[in-house]
Amino acid sequence: MKKINIMINGLPGNVAKKLAQASIMDDRFQVLPFSLTGQEIQEETFTIGSTLFELIKPDTRDNKISRIKSQFTSFIAIDFTHPTAVNSNALFYTQYRIPFIMGTTGGDREELARVVKQSSTLAVIAPNMAKQIVGFQAMMEYAANTFPDLFKGYELEVVESHQKGKADTSGTAKAMVGYFNKLGTDFNVTDIQMIRDPEKQEKTLGIPKDHLAGHGWHTYTLRTTDGSTLFEFKHNINGRDIYVSGTFDAVFFLEEKLAKPDTQKKLYTMIDVLNRE
Repeated sequence: MKKINIMINGLPGNVAKKLAQASIMDDRFQVLPFSLTGQEIQEETFTIGSTLFELIKPDTRDNKISRIKSQFTSFIAIDFTHPTAVNSNALFYTQYRIPFIMGTTGGDREELARVVKQSSTLAVIAPNMAKQIVGFQAMMEYAANTFPDLFKGYELEVVESHQKGKADTSGTAKAMVGYFNKLGTDFNVTDIQMIRDPEKQEKTLGIPKDHLAGHGWHTYTLRTTDGSTLFEFKHNINGRDIYVSGTFDAVFFLEEKLAKPDTQKKLYTMIDVLNRE
């Protein structure tokens, strides 16, 4: 079976590292020994097992991409970098016609979509790569479109907890607020409660100590103003394995699309990936 070339960007970040570890052990992939990283990263290389990755910073990537593409004529980039790099990385990928999967949250999402649609580059963009959570979002979207104002008059509270190093508000939480507002609530994403304090996460929320450095807990609470009725939705993820399997599915999906020369659509989501199965 032909291996799929992938470039995992975001090392030495935790999600990128987890993906790289899994990819190196997976015979379906050939992992490029390069990774885009932030300008602030001091290391020049990063080692996982016996694989040495050259870390490429924004000020050198334009000079180095030709060397990378001469070694690997085709590959799919997987982006788990930093919210501040989302839009500049997308411009880089589209400029050099590198198909990519954007798992990084944050940035200007409308601009991100516009850049891809106006390019000749295919991409899967999703604020969450976990298939089960994406499926849950799809159910909420269906409910929002089918039963608008179902929760009209209810007050919404959104609490999300991630590891201390996550800089931005959860993209999944933001998307869910959109569905709940269609269902009748009146909630601003700026009111989402972001919890990044490990002590509070462990003692108040009950997050296992082993997963304080890598988790995603979300709770959406709907209650009537008089407190007589309450609905609660939650999805709590410990670790990062669930994101790895979803990202791999997105890689195979994108590889299939790239094999079809008549593909007109450029921008895909994890819903498209789920619908493939």
